[in-house]
Amino acid sequence: MSNEEIQGSMGDFLNDYDVKRLNRGDILRGKVIEVNDKEVSVNINYAFDGLICREELSADEKDPREVVNKDDEIDVYVLSPNDGEGYVELSLVRVLAIKEKEDIKQAFKEQKNITVKVKEETKGGVIAYYGNIRVFIPGSLAGRERIELSSLINKELEIKITELDFNNNKIVGSRRIIEEAEYNKNKKAIWDSLIEGEKRQGVVKKLVKFGAFVDIGGIEGLIHLSDLSWERVNRAEDVVKEGDKVEVFIGNVDKERERLSLILKDVAKEPWALHGGNVKEGDLIEGKVVRLTSFGAFVELFDGIEGLVHISEITDEHITKPADVLEINQKVKVKVLTFNKEEKKIALSIKDALESNKEYLNYVDNDEEGTSLGDLLKGFKFE
Repeated sequence: MSNEEIQGSMGDFLNDYDVKRLNRGDILRGKVIEVNDKEVSVNINYAFDGLICREELSADEKDPREVVNKDDEIDVYVLSPNDGEGYVELSLVRVLAIKEKEDIKQAFKEQKNITVKVKEETKGGVIAYYGNIRVFIPGSLAGRERIELSSLINKELEIKITELDFNNNKIVGSRRIIEEAEYNKNKKAIWDSLIEGEKRQGVVKKLVKFGAFVDIGGIEGLIHLSDLSWERVNRAEDVVKEGDKVEVFIGNVDKERERLSLILKDVAKEPWALHGGNVKEGDLIEGKVVRLTSFGAFVELFDGIEGLVHISEITDEHITKPADVLEINQKVKVKVLTFNKEEKKIALSIKDALESNKEYLNYVDNDEEGTSLGDLLKGFKFE
């Protein structure tokens, strides 16, 4: 071959591979030629093949065969155009780091979500990684609700980057922002779907003096004490506890103020509907004193149905307050004076019931000195 031919062939060779332009820091597209347990050979369309050592394949130095396969097309970073043995020294880790940085910058700029993997719990939060980039997620931003941070270890989380400072290696992410957005989106749909009287499944979230708050799948409603049971309830914890799964009825819905009332007691078992037909004026019924006030005593006739005995209907004797002669849980006979099923009001009388009692009449016939209310109530049981 003549000198001119040799020079021409070499020129063509150099033009094909653009040898002079290959520099440290270049990013090239290549195809995996061979993979073993120590390194990876890559065709980079250059005069020499590239070589990636195990340390430059992954941050945790995985077996190269777990990272790439033969014929994979990958981007690589040029560490050295010549490693001294006829190969171009390459890195996969560094090119990924560059891309990962750009991904995070773009996500932060456009407020897009990224997926990270949580590696460990640390003081105040957890450490996660986007590829090889470390991201800190504070405990307060790990979720919309309080969460056990240790439960996140080795899990993938979709987050938003809230702070980004590569110079100080400060990258902060938030899961809570995403969950809040999802919650608000779902909340509107739930509010629009609520129909008074329908049944919903819920979970008791919080007990308060006046009732219990229940989550029905994205929004919370209040069950007032009076709606926990048809019987009188003094404390919510007497009926439910936090974490209980309950079936509730939708009560009043106020979308504008985002207020929802719920009902736990079964509307089909409303006491007045069940027992209202068993009460009529003039009846003598045994009941239980459930509440004493300054103006009278409330007596429960059936579960959930109470009537008022006005202080003037307790006895003909002078008393300053009902507690002078009555006690809570005392069983007494009463006479129904008036009954209004629509308004759910019953007026009762103890003294009229006593006067109608045959035993009382016999007692009067045989006792010229008369009796007191205390004497007449001695036969009734206390609980």
